[in-house]
Amino acid sequence: MALEAFRASAPLTLGVELELQLVNTHDYDLAPYAEEMLRLMAKLPLPGSVVPEMTSSMIEISTGICHSSAEVLGELTLIRDALVRCADKLNIAVVGGGTHPFQRWHEQRIYDKPRFRQLSELYGYLSKQFTIFGQHVHVGCPDANSALMMLHRLSRYIPHFIALSASSPYVQGQDTQFDSARLNSVFAFPMSGRAPYTLDWGQFTEFFDKTTRTGVVQSMKDFYWDIRPKPEFGTVEIRVFDTPLSIDRAAALAGMVQALAKWFVTDQPFVPQEDDYLVYTYNRFQACRFGLEAVYVDPVTGHHMPLREHISNTLRQIEPHAHSVGAGAAVNMLRASAERGSNDARWLRELQGRERLLAEVSRQAALRFRG
Repeated sequence: MALEAFRASAPLTLGVELELQLVNTHDYDLAPYAEEMLRLMAKLPLPGSVVPEMTSSMIEISTGICHSSAEVLGELTLIRDALVRCADKLNIAVVGGGTHPFQRWHEQRIYDKPRFRQLSELYGYLSKQFTIFGQHVHVGCPDANSALMMLHRLSRYIPHFIALSASSPYVQGQDTQFDSARLNSVFAFPMSGRAPYTLDWGQFTEFFDKTTRTGVVQSMKDFYWDIRPKPEFGTVEIRVFDTPLSIDRAAALAGMVQALAKWFVTDQPFVPQEDDYLVYTYNRFQACRFGLEAVYVDPVTGHHMPLREHISNTLRQIEPHAHSVGAGAAVNMLRASAERGSNDARWLRELQGRERLLAEVSRQAALRFRG
């Protein structure tokens, strides 16, 4: 299958997708109510979309094309409020977070859709273990080469995105000691990791053609890269965020992406190099394991520094651009979070430390998602 042409989109526009947990209100375990939720949501006039995901205890919501993080928040609020009303009718709840803290993967059901059945046949038990929940942020690019430049510039900030969004410390009832254990499940897939280094769409198309000739992939959907181009949308899609516990944080993370993109486009601060990726996997691991307490290795100088310090410095640097795209409040919120060393993973652990019951943690996380 040939790679489709890159469809130009308005620069710096945003689109956000959130994968969400459906839980019962008895013990707050995952509940297979996706089909019922989708049927109720289909009756409501809403922006964006609501679609099924791999297993029947999860759904994905998406905004339309937005021009600011405030617009993202507005659309997510409308969809969230509708989700809550529909969930109440079914006596279930909707929850954020990158993993459900105590669900058992073998109890999950693959959603009855041809692509999900095909993936289940290919990946076996990994498909049910893919009952994990992420936020994807799309940023618009005017042409294909601009998209590749954006992709590789953003790659330097993957640890920042992971640490600020981390919300998956618990897996199957255990504290994993990771702030983002979710990404360990993603890394199990053969087409995960990072995109190949190229700044030319012709070379990228050649790579895609070679890969499809092997029969390993058929479309861009088969690449589970941390960041990937989406030629049919004219965007670059960042996929490393855990789903936050609140839509406010989800919108703030989108605002940070937009502010970084504005900085790249306006100031052209650096040209990414293939050597940037020498420390990529290490920085990614550090952010997954330690969150905002991670060490960050500068890919240019090799200098080691606290990740939260690098996040704060970065957010101060892009603050003028954040204000120019209406993301000033979002960036300030995230900088305060970094300086406190506080993310959703820490909130979940502190709550579990007080309650000593993960079902209660899920219940309070559901209340937090409701706003």
